Amino acid sequence: MTDEGAPQPHVNRWGDTSGQAAGAGGHPRADACSCFDQSRPRPRARVGFHSERQDTSAPGWQHLLDLVEEAAADGREEFRPLVELSPQERRQIVTLPPSIARLTTVKHLVLYGSNLVRIPPEIGAMSSLEEFTPYTSYRLHWFPYEITRCRKLNRSTVSTRALFGNYKLRPFFPRLPTASGPVAGLDPGNLDPRRWGATAIHRCSVCDRPVAPGGLHQVWMSLRVATDVLPLLVNACSTECVTALPVGSQGSIPTPHQGGRVEQPESDWD
Repeated sequence: MTDEGAPQPHVNRWGDTSGQAAGAGGHPRADACSCFDQSRPRPRARVGFHSERQDTSAPGWQHLLDLVEEAAADGREEFRPLVELSPQERRQIVTLPPSIARLTTVKHLVLYGSNLVRIPPEIGAMSSLEEFTPYTSYRLHWFPYEITRCRKLNRSTVSTRALFGNYKLRPFFPRLPTASGPVAGLDPGNLDPRRWGATAIHRCSVCDRPVAPGGLHQVWMSLRVATDVLPLLVNACSTECVTALPVGSQGSIPTPHQGGRVEQPESDWD
């Protein structure tokens, strides 16, 4: 966990990416984010999911796929993909490929200064992961519940002011659809990321069984993962799986909820 104010330059301990700063030729490495004010409390500000879809034809995406394959093949323990990409390529990456599930030997995943807006649930298959560093990824506001499957994960460095519901600013969580609403008849393989947080949801975050069409139950949980309390999006296949979720971390909303203007504990940050 890192105590920080407004996004600003920092000494870079994790590679040659540098957040919002421009690279050679003046090309920014990341887009600006206005989802909520990350520098001061505005608890009633509207929040939402980022709507970007990953352009899988972009050179940066193709380069990233190659880097993941290389890392899986050589069995490396540390994976810093962004330092291998140009500033333009880094800006093209808004998520990671599902193939990160093959990185079962990686102990440290470094995503310093990324342009990511979401992490895929396949991160849960990174069984050796011990340290996770998405620091200064200011557009990354939440994480998939599947990250809790990384049982060895014990260290993290996250820009906490960028997170939904963080204890410093208490921004709201995006409002999730109810089971009695637009979920009925939903095709989980073709989703609007602005509404659902992802373009596809195939398996249950809790039991890993397939999510049937119209059977998606989305809730938020705030749990301590390694060093930080993270807002986790749960994509459950049933109410039973929602009921099986653990109690939320101390100082956070203790039960699963659907976001929106839900009451949160008062911030204890001065």
